[in-house]
Amino acid sequence: MRSICVFCGSSPGNRPEYLDVARATGRLIAERGLTLVYGGGKVGLMGAVADSALAAGGRVVGVIPQLLMDREVGHPGLTDLHVVTSMAERKLLMGELSDAFLTLPGGIGTLDELFEAWSWTQLGLHDKPSGLLNYHGYYDSLIQFLDLAVSEGFQRPRHRAALLVDREIEPLLDQLQAAAKPAPAA
Repeated sequence: MRSICVFCGSSPGNRPEYLDVARATGRLIAERGLTLVYGGGKVGLMGAVADSALAAGGRVVGVIPQLLMDREVGHPGLTDLHVVTSMAERKLLMGELSDAFLTLPGGIGTLDELFEAWSWTQLGLHDKPSGLLNYHGYYDSLIQFLDLAVSEGFQRPRHRAALLVDREIEPLLDQLQAAAKPAPAA
């Protein structure tokens, strides 16, 4: 695995622990020599994960739609920043640039990104692992719903199992690295 896409909130959340875990995630990604791919913002958890990866000497690639650049939320100090025309193009390019996906706390935009990347795996459009950081139980209700979807016959157990879940960032990154397919030789 060479790169990992992080989906997370453009807000900091109401608890300082969310910023702490975003910073720890960025630092760990950089320390592992991975490229961070993310939504290109300078605010909220997005900005914290990017700033931390950059401070640790990491490579950070942002992908942001023009409408958000126009609102001045694009991060000016990234290794590389791709400005695209739409949210759909953003998700597609982030997926192309990444070997795995990691979701931190966030809102509906974060969930949209998680579900799209995870469903691409289910549909066979790519074979890249997705991880969900259930930090401080933030996603407990979502996990309960996903398990209900299996028990009610709306999701296959193997597809549910394809979403890796942990409450701590280091073991979740370990799981994602173990599950990622080897990158082709350049």
